[in-house]
Amino acid sequence: MKPHIDRQFELPARLRVKRAALFQEAYAQGHKQVGRYAVLWMRKGEDACGRLGVVASKRVGNSVARSRGKRRLREWFRLNHHRLLGADDVILVARYSILNVSQAALDADLEKLFIRAGQLQCSHEDPKCSSAV
Repeated sequence: MKPHIDRQFELPARLRVKRAALFQEAYAQGHKQVGRYAVLWMRKGEDACGRLGVVASKRVGNSVARSRGKRRLREWFRLNHHRLLGADDVILVARYSILNVSQAALDADLEKLFIRAGQLQCSHEDPKCSSAV
């Protein structure tokens, strides 16, 4: 029996980058930020609309490990995409270190990445804000 999946909590298809050409375009544009657990690539263009593409190479691990890393990145995006400022498409590339990190540390690193990329506004009430930039 298939487990019940509540569709309201999924990342909708309209928010995903799926075509290989769009991934290649993002890499070619060269707008990237490197973090401890992921690399963020930005794709600017007329048809960019705040979508997410997720990649994990075989260096991350076997298929189970790669899927877990990608799920963790998608989950952060799903919970935080309403906070993003730009309409640029985002490609997140999982790094090997994503497998053995707490969710809190991953969240903090991704937040720093998006702030450095100018895609996430730093809240002034947050005491960690000044050190994140």
